[in-house]
Amino acid sequence: MDQGAAPAGTGQQEAPLLAIARALARELNLKPRPGSRNPLDLSLERDWGFDSLSRAELLLRIERAFGTNFSAALLQKAESLRDILAALERAAALPRPGVEMVTPLTSDALATPAPTDAPTLVDVLDWHASRHADRTHLIVTGGDGQDIRLTYRALAERSRMVARGLRQSGVEPGDRVAIMLPTSTDFFLAFFGALYAGAVPTPIYPPARPSQLAEHLIRQAGILRNAGAVLLISVDEAASVTALLRLQVDSLRTSTTVENLENTPGGGALPGGGRPQDMALLQYTSGSTGDPKGVMLSHANVLANIRAMGEAMQAGPADIFVSWLPLYHDMGLIGAWLGSLYFAAPFIVMPPVTFLVRPEQWLWTIHRHRGTLSAAPNFAFELCLGKLDDSMLSGLNLDCLRMVANGSEAVGPDTVRRFTARFAAYGFRPDAMAPVYGLAENAVGLAFPPLGRQPVIDRVDRRALAERGSAEPTAADDPEVLEFVACGQPLAGHEIRIIGPLGEVGERQEGHLQFRGPSATAGYFADTEKTAELFDGDWLNSGDLGYIANGDVFITGRSKDIIIRAGQHIYPEEVERAVGQVPGIRRGCVAVFGVRDRPTATERMIVVAETRETDADRLAALREQAIAAVVRVLDAPPEATLLLPPRSIPKTSSGKLRRSETRKLFEYGVLGRQPDSRFRQVLRLFAASILPQARRMGRALRSLIYAGWWWCVLIGCAGIAYPGVMLLPRKRWRWALLRRLARLALRLMRIRLDVTGTWPTIPAPMVVTSHASYFDSLVLAAVLPGQPVFVAKQELNGQIVAGPFLRALGTLFVDRIDPEGGVEDTGKAMDAARAGCALVFFPEGTFTRAPGVLPFRLGAFVIAARLGLSVLPLALRGTRSVLRGEQWWPRRHDVAVRIGAPLAPDGDDFAAAVRLRDAARLVILTGTGEPDAGRP
Repeated sequence: MDQGAAPAGTGQQEAPLLAIARALARELNLKPRPGSRNPLDLSLERDWGFDSLSRAELLLRIERAFGTNFSAALLQKAESLRDILAALERAAALPRPGVEMVTPLTSDALATPAPTDAPTLVDVLDWHASRHADRTHLIVTGGDGQDIRLTYRALAERSRMVARGLRQSGVEPGDRVAIMLPTSTDFFLAFFGALYAGAVPTPIYPPARPSQLAEHLIRQAGILRNAGAVLLISVDEAASVTALLRLQVDSLRTSTTVENLENTPGGGALPGGGRPQDMALLQYTSGSTGDPKGVMLSHANVLANIRAMGEAMQAGPADIFVSWLPLYHDMGLIGAWLGSLYFAAPFIVMPPVTFLVRPEQWLWTIHRHRGTLSAAPNFAFELCLGKLDDSMLSGLNLDCLRMVANGSEAVGPDTVRRFTARFAAYGFRPDAMAPVYGLAENAVGLAFPPLGRQPVIDRVDRRALAERGSAEPTAADDPEVLEFVACGQPLAGHEIRIIGPLGEVGERQEGHLQFRGPSATAGYFADTEKTAELFDGDWLNSGDLGYIANGDVFITGRSKDIIIRAGQHIYPEEVERAVGQVPGIRRGCVAVFGVRDRPTATERMIVVAETRETDADRLAALREQAIAAVVRVLDAPPEATLLLPPRSIPKTSSGKLRRSETRKLFEYGVLGRQPDSRFRQVLRLFAASILPQARRMGRALRSLIYAGWWWCVLIGCAGIAYPGVMLLPRKRWRWALLRRLARLALRLMRIRLDVTGTWPTIPAPMVVTSHASYFDSLVLAAVLPGQPVFVAKQELNGQIVAGPFLRALGTLFVDRIDPEGGVEDTGKAMDAARAGCALVFFPEGTFTRAPGVLPFRLGAFVIAARLGLSVLPLALRGTRSVLRGEQWWPRRHDVAVRIGAPLAPDGDDFAAAVRLRDAARLVILTGTGEPDAGRP
């Protein structure tokens, strides 16, 4: 068929339309539900089985076949092929995005800094509205040239009008106001209207189509009830079901619209902007109706996260953020919109449906507005790769992009490689792709890569990770290779650690990821039980598995059973409950899980249910009822629905579902086999679950035994070293004894010491070394030649045990070696250096539990410059993994010492000391392989 012109007439359009739909259904392995009705009248979801992504693909293929462009709203409104047929008849050709002309934004007041002292989000908006009121804050675009702009003045003034309407409706400070609106200016006004009224905005996701509004609202009763929402801001049609909704949500008084609130007379004075500790947002982690969890985020939490992310990406008013992310999601709400608001970066946003129907609109909007920042989940990049051909991208230029965050779901290494390779032809720089990690419990962002760094892909041995939890590097062509993408390092002020059965694990050891920092939530609203599960002391459990290598976080999986399909988080429990209520399906015998789909780089949702039915017709009817139950919950069908005989789904001895084992049986292709294969299933389950558990217990026991042995060795060697050092008459003998005992201790601890580089022949160099652990001293004692003089803090001199021991070794005690601060002890260190002593400095002054080389103090380098001494940089690797800060549980890990080349000062003034410091720090930073914790 000629793709440049539509067939002439409705009758001629029906046949090719049906052919396109049937061809797509075959490709997706969908079986359209048979019936007596005309296929054009069958439901796209219930009967054809098309979910949101496949519906978007269907519309895209129809557009190409008929040479037209549909409105993006059609994806939401179309219930059947007949609706699409009607749209074909009235469709007017829309211009291709490549020829749409939109004037790029001009950025004024670029020198205006961000409101760094603003305590609340309301203060942030007021700050901007008072300084550049008429500057464009945001543009809502549908990709068809019909853009709606909103300035800071308009957002602030109209939001106050909404706030007065809320106050007139009886909303009090602290009340929760639910917001269920699509991407539109109304959402932004409702959000800040709630804040100006002193209430807590609570976004919930809108229905996929307006026709589902009533049913969708009833399903949101669980969230509204948990939040104690007193008012719902939605569209006009929501008012018709408010009375029914109030029967399920006692706290709910009414439903209204932004227009009604803006036009409400009166309202009186508004409460102030609130306090930093007040709740700014109640963010629900999913659309779950059965077991919702509302993350409480204060103004302080949100602003701390925005500021930390802005520091990581060096955001400012010269940036332009382009987004299609849904505003009810933390990445779209906080990461995209509120971050842009804070840094005065114009925010260009389009409805998610626009992207799903025509993903090229996202890229062309970046092109037209010269966007510098954007963000999307991994499936969005895969969608662009699979749906966009070169003819749709002719003239596209993405060289304006500084950073595109790839997060919210697992980042696919292959997706990253293919997207950066293909779109390099359109100006996309590989270093603009930024895989990130975050979660709603930390506002949104937790780990970002260094700005301008290309994605880092780690290749590890599959067997070592599965059996020992060890992420051992391997070659790319290894048949057992697994690939993981680095998600960066913790944001400033935030910390991440990896926990095993016995506490924090070392480098490249897989475990449960925990975090803490100023963005971390105080817990889940009105749910003390789940809040208690979230916290481990002052650390929070992420629910994710991962490891740390060279300071980067690598996510290996989820310890939870959440399914992430096309960026949407699906909680299995609610789907299982819905399917379990279908008559004929055994309650408590339904398992829902996700299976990775490589072509789409997202997850397929699989539903497995047990039934005693054996009749083929009855089984077919049951399957359709189960699919309908899923659609009622999620607005989309599962990718596969299996009905199996009783006792097909593995369970624990206490009757709990084993979803992971069910998934493995499904992937092996043995799920639902006849009973004569049951013994093999048991064997597979034993190998897949019991043996790994035994390995974990074995690793924990070995770790416990090793820690005990480690301390026995340390205490035993210390028991010899202490009296020996105190009694031997010569310092040279003391150091010889200490050196031999340190090397013996390392051998007995089974810690391999790898020393690279050579000691210089010049006499008495000044040594500066990295500092990562208390274990550093033992390693240095084993490798430093001669009689080194450690420079230590004065507090150690006064200790009863350590003081005499260190004095016997010739340690030099100072308050602080830092001439910039007018330190008085610099003279003592200079005298020791003149006397020929080899001074040993830890220029970082301290260490932390998190990886990273801290800023260097200048004292040692000023002394070296003044006396013309060479500086020998030493880099220690692995000591932090042996004994991490804030803990006393040692772990076995290899240790390396990298000896750099001596660095001579190029002068004797302060500037020369600074240059010497920077040169030494660069050598140490490279040698440790850790991130730069002193990067501004």
